[in-house]
Amino acid sequence: MDGFERRREQKKQDILKAALALFIDYGMQKVSVAEIAKKANVSQVTIYNYFESKDNLVQIVLKYYVDKIWEEQRKLLDSDLPFVDKIKQFIFEKNDLANEMSESFFLDFMKDYSTGRSYVEDLYEKEALPRLIKLFNNGKEQGYIDSGISNEAILMYLHMFQEYIRKEDVGRMMLPYTEEISKLFFYGIVGNSTVDE
Repeated sequence: MDGFERRREQKKQDILKAALALFIDYGMQKVSVAEIAKKANVSQVTIYNYFESKDNLVQIVLKYYVDKIWEEQRKLLDSDLPFVDKIKQFIFEKNDLANEMSESFFLDFMKDYSTGRSYVEDLYEKEALPRLIKLFNNGKEQGYIDSGISNEAILMYLHMFQEYIRKEDVGRMMLPYTEEISKLFFYGIVGNSTVDE
């Protein structure tokens, strides 16, 4: 990559970072291209040259955001940590980006996810699902997941959850309960007594 290409790529990264920071704070609909350009220290024309439209930029920023979060989760799933430690990190050690998001950004993100054609869905099917099955198998081997529960049943449960959160306005309802829902998914209504042993 020559100097011109490096500078071009750096500008694109600056725009993505600026757009993501503004979207996280204010939501995607409320942020203008002019505000992104100002924060990224580029012209609006540069943004349109690189990304064609605000809608296209939004989609690329969503992918960029999901990739950043997935990278951390992938490292956790691929690590040698015991099953219990992985579950605790999933539930209690939230990603910094996820912690900082505004309600507006969360709702915009969920609206995109609810289309059923989102990048998240594709990433889940190709990357996350095989790792989750491995995690379930490890949980069974270590005695934390009932070996009588098939992976198919667990995946069906996950699928039902995914289908529900795609419904319009569910994102707004679930936002205050995301941590509780995570606990409920992993520990059930009995609580986490086996995880604390």
